[in-house]
Amino acid sequence: MNRRFWAELLVLLVLLAAGTAIIAATGADLALSARWYLEGGWPVGEAFPWKLLYRIDRTPAILLALIGLGGAVWGLRRATKRHWVRPGLFLVLLLALGPGVLVNAVFKEHWGRPRPREVQEFGGSKPFLQPWQPGISGKGRSFPSGHSSAAFYLVAPYFVYRRSHPRRAAGWLAGGILFGLLMSFARIVQGGHFLSDCLWAFGMVWLTGMVLAELMGIGREGQREPCQKN
Repeated sequence: MNRRFWAELLVLLVLLAAGTAIIAATGADLALSARWYLEGGWPVGEAFPWKLLYRIDRTPAILLALIGLGGAVWGLRRATKRHWVRPGLFLVLLLALGPGVLVNAVFKEHWGRPRPREVQEFGGSKPFLQPWQPGISGKGRSFPSGHSSAAFYLVAPYFVYRRSHPRRAAGWLAGGILFGLLMSFARIVQGGHFLSDCLWAFGMVWLTGMVLAELMGIGREGQREPCQKN
């Protein structure tokens, strides 16, 4: 792992820590959720398009990973498409390890942070916890947001194209972040997650993408990418 990787990692961690500190200091988690807690419920979250986004859930992420899997299999079958294998596997592994293992299996299942609709401030019975405060394992599934992590996963092709096709990479980056923000807003207005849950959903996906891309040699200078002609 080169110096550039460590510099990018440090910047990411500093931004996540700073964002978390600002949210905590300003009380943004509770304040933002309170704007959508109306008449003892979360009616805005039941309206279009936020309910539709909730139902869409992980479908786009799964489709992208399946495209990656198909590319990897095709690359193994055709010698002229062998350069599709690593990028395809990267898309599959990033979904499995980021939103799958790190976000859902490790933190979401065991960190124990109560959701907004479960805390005392919004009619629930549980105390509000900051994102760095673990609760009772299995008794709170707010941190981080699984829906948001799957939506932010759509930035994955950025890591593939960032060196060879900067404009294409920028398009995937912008699209993935926009979709992630929309999904995050949906989960906030539904009382499902706090702002900091969504921030860390993005952070964990990006962190996993950085490490995995570095280990697999994805997106390095001079590397042929799936859309390059023979």
